Amino acid sequence: MSEIVLLFFIFVIAAFLGKELISKVPSQLHTPLMSATNAISGIAILGGLLVCSISPAWSPSMILGFFAIICASINVVGGYMVTNRMLSMFKKKEGKAK
Repeated sequence: MSEIVLLFFIFVIAAFLGKELISKVPSQLHTPLMSATNAISGIAILGGLLVCSISPAWSPSMILGFFAIICASINVVGGYMVTNRMLSMFKKKEGKAK
């Protein structure tokens, strides 16, 4: 039981630390930061797929692996959408006369 409490404590500390670090990032670094988190989420997707493939059906590890795949996929798709929208703001508009 104490191991679960310790792991939960580490999770809560990591969540607060992550929020503090992300809130202090300047807007110029947002796109590179999104690229890094997309890469980390890609690793989480692969880890979730591995856990789901070796776990027995409907075991707690398989359910957590599936949940990790869903959360990381949402992060990857959202990150690419935000990055694409930010990059489209820097494209020149065609068809405008000077």
